[in-house]
Amino acid sequence: MALKATIFKAELQVADMDRNYYHGHGLTIARHPSETDERMMLRVLAFALHANETLAFGKGLSTDDEPDLWRKDLTGAIELWIDVGQPDEKRIRRACGRAGEVYVYSYGGQGAAIWWEQVRSKLERCGNLTVVSVQTSSSRALAKLAQRNMQLNCTIQDQQVWLGDGEVQVQVDATTIRTSTAPAR
Repeated sequence: MALKATIFKAELQVADMDRNYYHGHGLTIARHPSETDERMMLRVLAFALHANETLAFGKGLSTDDEPDLWRKDLTGAIELWIDVGQPDEKRIRRACGRAGEVYVYSYGGQGAAIWWEQVRSKLERCGNLTVVSVQTSSSRALAKLAQRNMQLNCTIQDQQVWLGDGEVQVQVDATTIRTSTAPAR
């Protein structure tokens, strides 16, 4: 018998002063049995960084043709595709062909650096790709925030990001290692 996903609920308040976006989101997050708290919380972080009324979680680990998060327009065209972790270069190239913008949030310290070195040259022609590396200390601190029911606040100002639950506040240290060269839509 297959194990079922564990359901997490989060009330996420986003105050993004860089984008002038202030909104609350009620999130239902299905964590696949093989997914860690660290990876799940990075999906929540990615949601906060790109928060929008039409941004939604994909089926994630259980399917290859959907991202961890995505935003579609009214016609069903994919405007934004977000993956977390170290996806293979074929998946990233396919995403770049299907979506207007593609973001990958990698984590895992040295493993993430090795992954990027292996795929970087193969992704040079993907002009709509942005890759962000989240430092291990930040991703592990975010994992400690994981609870079945969460009240989270995310503040973004001058490209500084803080995510917390009222008791613990995590400053997210991340580095953009590849920036999209495609014009913004």
